Amino acid sequence: MSNKNMGNIMRQAQEMQKKMADVQAGLAEKTCQAASGGGMVTVTVNGAIKVTEVKIDPAVITPDDVEMLEDLVVAAVNEGLKRAQEMANDEMSKITAGLNLPPGLF
Repeated sequence: MSNKNMGNIMRQAQEMQKKMADVQAGLAEKTCQAASGGGMVTVTVNGAIKVTEVKIDPAVITPDDVEMLEDLVVAAVNEGLKRAQEMANDEMSKITAGLNLPPGLF
C-alpha cells in the first residue's frame, strides 16, 4: 500500500470520527418516548441512552399495589431504552452506510 493510499485512508478515518462525534452530540438532543399501562407511565430517553424524564399518572399510585407500578416503570423504561438505541443505530448507520462494517459495531 502506498503512502498516498495510507494517507487517504487516515484522512477518511478522521472525517468519519468527526462525523460520528457530531452525530453523538446531536443524539443527546433527540428524544423518544415510551409508555406502559395505557399511558399511565411515560418515559423519555435521549439518543445518548439516558432516561431524561419519567411521568406517572397519580391514578396508578396505590399503596396496595406497589408491584404493579414497579412493573409499569420497568416496562416503560425498557421500551424507551430500546427505542433510543434503535434511533442511535439508525443515525450511526447513515454515516457507516456502504462500509461493510459488522452490524452493531457502532
